[in-house]
Amino acid sequence: MKGDLLILLSLWFIWFPVGVFCSSGNTSSSSLKPKVINIGALVTVNSVIGRAAKPALEAAIDDVNSDPNILNGIELKLVLGDTNCSGFIGTMEALQLMQSEIVVAIGPQSSSIAHVISHVVNELHVPLISFGATDPTLASLQFPYFLRSTHSDYFQMYAIADIVEYYGWREVIAIFVDDDYGRNGISVLGDALAKKRAKISYKAAFSPQDPISKINDLLAEVNLMESRVFVVHVNPDSGLNVFSAAKTLNMMSGGYVWIATDWLPSYLDSRVAIDSDTMNLLQGVVALRRYTPDTDLKKRFVSRWNNLKYKENSGPGGFNSYALYAYDSVWLAAHALKGFLNEDGNVSFSADPKLSDTNASTLNLSSLRVFNGGQQLLQTLLQTNFTGLSGQVQFDQQRDLVHPAFDVLNIDGTEARRIGYWSNHSHLSVVPPENLYTKPPNISSGSQNLYNAIWPGKTLEPPRGWVFPNNGQPLRIAVPNRVGYKEFASKDNSPRGVKGYCIDVFEAAIKLLPYAVPRTYMLFGDGTRNPSYNDLVYQVFQNKYDAAVGDVTIVTNRTKIVDFTQPYMESGLVVVAPIKEVKSTPWSFLKPFTKEMWFVTAAFFLFVGAVVWILEHRMNHEFRGPPRQQLITIFWFSFSTMFFSHRENTVSTLGRLVLIIWLFVVLIINSSYTASLTSILTVQQLTSGIQGIDSLISSSELIGVQDGSFAYNYLVDELNIARSRIVQLKNPEAYLKALNLGPKAGGVAAIVDELPYIELFLSSTKCLYRTVGQEFTKSGWGFAFQRDSPLAVDLSTAILQLSENGYLQNIRNKWLKYRECSILANQEEENQLDLSSFWGLFLICGVACVLALTFFCYGVFAQYRRYSPEDEETEVEDIEPSRSSRRSIRSTSFKNIMDFVDKKEAVIKEMLKRKNSNESKPTGHSSNGQASSPT
Repeated sequence: MKGDLLILLSLWFIWFPVGVFCSSGNTSSSSLKPKVINIGALVTVNSVIGRAAKPALEAAIDDVNSDPNILNGIELKLVLGDTNCSGFIGTMEALQLMQSEIVVAIGPQSSSIAHVISHVVNELHVPLISFGATDPTLASLQFPYFLRSTHSDYFQMYAIADIVEYYGWREVIAIFVDDDYGRNGISVLGDALAKKRAKISYKAAFSPQDPISKINDLLAEVNLMESRVFVVHVNPDSGLNVFSAAKTLNMMSGGYVWIATDWLPSYLDSRVAIDSDTMNLLQGVVALRRYTPDTDLKKRFVSRWNNLKYKENSGPGGFNSYALYAYDSVWLAAHALKGFLNEDGNVSFSADPKLSDTNASTLNLSSLRVFNGGQQLLQTLLQTNFTGLSGQVQFDQQRDLVHPAFDVLNIDGTEARRIGYWSNHSHLSVVPPENLYTKPPNISSGSQNLYNAIWPGKTLEPPRGWVFPNNGQPLRIAVPNRVGYKEFASKDNSPRGVKGYCIDVFEAAIKLLPYAVPRTYMLFGDGTRNPSYNDLVYQVFQNKYDAAVGDVTIVTNRTKIVDFTQPYMESGLVVVAPIKEVKSTPWSFLKPFTKEMWFVTAAFFLFVGAVVWILEHRMNHEFRGPPRQQLITIFWFSFSTMFFSHRENTVSTLGRLVLIIWLFVVLIINSSYTASLTSILTVQQLTSGIQGIDSLISSSELIGVQDGSFAYNYLVDELNIARSRIVQLKNPEAYLKALNLGPKAGGVAAIVDELPYIELFLSSTKCLYRTVGQEFTKSGWGFAFQRDSPLAVDLSTAILQLSENGYLQNIRNKWLKYRECSILANQEEENQLDLSSFWGLFLICGVACVLALTFFCYGVFAQYRRYSPEDEETEVEDIEPSRSSRRSIRSTSFKNIMDFVDKKEAVIKEMLKRKNSNESKPTGHSSNGQASSPT
């Protein structure tokens, strides 16, 4: 960096005589405030931006000097340099400005020149305020003295990315000028698009000095490519050449999308009247313009513009948004200088030891002096906050202006129509940004909105954004050259070269697309064995093929490198194994229920019998008697309810309630048992030694898989099955042979393959084999395309249409003729009824029993509290008077409670009735026990 600076300085001193410079010492300063303060400005006067910036800068100087509240009588003097669109001349002009001991430099408008000058101001501590250098990389820590009074292209590129996402495009072609401004802006655009899962498919760069013929050749090249969305990021002085060449190549017609950065509105705004030929070039273009609020301050300046004395020509010509930013740059410097001087800042300069003459050099480097207050003034600039013509001028922590925003324009007819706004606060909106700043940020996809645009070719429908390349190359489609299961895809002698179910589905979907798809089918595989489908997908990823059409399973590792369409066939791995018929046994009557079901059912029979006995014992003589008889009654009553043949009557309300619920449960259990037993005894039952994938994993027997299928890697990588156990089979005949031999004779115990293949295999073997267990993976077949291919999205929609109108099923019926083999092996266990089917009934019955017992116990204990024989109480009082303080006289033993519960209900009621009548009779004794005498 230091070497570059010395080279620039050397060039300048060679250009100017050494005698021009003079020095009066190491430091020049004054304890008093200066009468004049110099600020420099660098513009390209003869340019779209320069013609707007120069009058605005000079007008701002006059306005600052005429305002006594700003610099309090200190004159602000503008030292202007013309860069003349040249990096070399711009550098020389910048060095000459530094000789004038300026405290602030304004400009340049070129990002390339700003990169070079930023090194100079860093060394001399002079803040540089640029109103036109929008290169995002200038905001890095490499240039601490660089400030930008306009918005960085970083935000403009993110605005374009949001527009691309809003219309659903996935690829763009960037056309840009090959300098720092163009390259770095497009680099940010690529990052912004990547976050939206879009990309720049091609970068078309050209030099600012290139003739229109070279631009024409460049556009002719990109017109052969797939994307039809073009982002144009060039200079306003030569940008129309791009659209002139595009018009010549018929690239401004329907189907094309052109997005221009703010250079185009700047050009159009600066023109007094735009001729119809120019507007015809731009029909349908979408462009961004830096947004400035329509404040009264801005309106007054625009009205003054026509009569500014500094303009080359009177009238409205030359004005654009850069005039506002240039004007605000002067006021930003003035406000900062006011604060700088109020804080006792000293305008002084000193020699830079790094630039001193050494080794008898003839370069007078000491003539360039360091601004001593540069760091202080820089901090003051960063803290300045005022409202200018362009809106609020304030820097955030990243040293960018707050509230970056853009107008979204659409060229239609003779005007640029605004169709919305973009702001960093809420992104795309039809509401002015200042109305949204008071609301919480909302960048959700549902909140993004723009008015309808008119596209090239006068179309209202947003273009698709891509076409098939016009380079004469059809779509290269790889088709697996299968050995087995040729119904899905295989070689054919027809002109197409391939046939099968998958091919017909693809052709039917292609016909539903609103555009033609030139294509050629290419067989993948040698025809002696099934190809590896992982290799097939990888070849698509490597751009050897554009797509893969066939029975390609959508699995995770493949979706990481290619894009799949919507599945057109459901699939999943299943296990096929030999089966044998199960014969009936003397114990077949036990098979309808599982062991747990039998146990719980028997337990509930006994539990309900016991509950009914408890509820009926006190009032039903059929549930009374000796203990042995009562136990027999419980068992008999319990199991006789199974056949609804119980002879005991229930007389209690609670007992009848429990019995009704239980009989309903018994009815359901009997019906289910009868149906299941009938099925087991009358329907053919098949079984296999392999119960499913779990039992297959735990065994050590050989497993067959289809050659080339993903099942091999799935069994090894996901299920950790040893490779030595897996046998690859290439066709259904090999399947049949391996299963017939069995694992002991060199065959396999079972085959793991995808369901569509297995259905065809079972049909061809007349259902001699069966699937065991359940489908243990869920996936589907789809067509594979290269990443971000728009064909994958359009074909997905077409496949859904085929499914909805029934045509997909018709194709399936044409190629895949299945024989129904619906009976699975090991159905005996599946026909067994387990507890999970009846736990709700048992729960209801159990809750009813518990509630009935609760009410019963409550009634019994309520009676017991009222039951208290007086003789028993007296006996307790005479024998144990000393224990009255430790326990209640009314407490009794557990035996007494059980005796009370065992009594008949009628006896208890009679005793309570007698006790109540005794208590109601008056006693003939006084309270002290003496007989009363007559008076």
